[in-house]
Amino acid sequence: MKFRRTLFAVSAVAAMVLATPTAALADESVHVKLLELNNTGASGNATLTALNNGDLKISIRSAGLVPNSPHAQHLHGSATGMDFHCPDMSADTNGNGYVSTEEGMPSYGDIFVALTTKGDTAKASGLAVDRMPTADAKGNLAYDRTIASADLPKGTIEHLKDLHIVQHGVDANGNNKYDLDGLGESTLAQSAGLSGIPEEATDPATCGMVSGAPQARCRSAASPPATAPPGTKPPSGTAPADSRYSRRSAFSYSPVVARTC
Repeated sequence: MKFRRTLFAVSAVAAMVLATPTAALADESVHVKLLELNNTGASGNATLTALNNGDLKISIRSAGLVPNSPHAQHLHGSATGMDFHCPDMSADTNGNGYVSTEEGMPSYGDIFVALTTKGDTAKASGLAVDRMPTADAKGNLAYDRTIASADLPKGTIEHLKDLHIVQHGVDANGNNKYDLDGLGESTLAQSAGLSGIPEEATDPATCGMVSGAPQARCRSAASPPATAPPGTKPPSGTAPADSRYSRRSAFSYSPVVARTC
């Protein structure tokens, strides 16, 4: 009889547990502090929030950027254990005083997600400046977007702490715009066979890693090249009328060599 009473009590407790609604998974956020690159004086803060439905919410607030100008921005890094990080000025291998996109990519990695304001967010949209956020007249930039889980690369949410943010666009000659007088033509654009694109428009301005993200010991690996989409257009007023920018099908980045855990 005692055994039967005990069995009944256990069964009753189990039934109560199974009948209790399961709490929804809480949204998880990581924070990114954006620090200047190339002595831009720009800075900012970002929050990446993994929503319980698998979507990713991104919020960025930056200041000190080139005013009234579009700023290409991306999540960089990897979901395969590669150890990427923000570069310092030692990455300026050609000694011109600025870290170019090509010089920075071995440190911060290929584009993982293009942080466009609308449409495609794949790395092919990395230089879709017509869909990138524009800083206001004071150089402040605000960006908010939620990207559906179906549009995220595999492993984005699981490896959110391994990703970081890079914003592009510098003003080397202090005239509050991108032009050829600052740093000449973009070597990134030239490598894609394009002319008349200012280097200022493609050099990185800020970079930020997830707060408290560890760096791992890793082995070398190469990531595939990134491209920009067909019909990508340059910032308004930065390219001459005969520029092939809008007629070129895509930009190509050089493969990135990094370490993978």
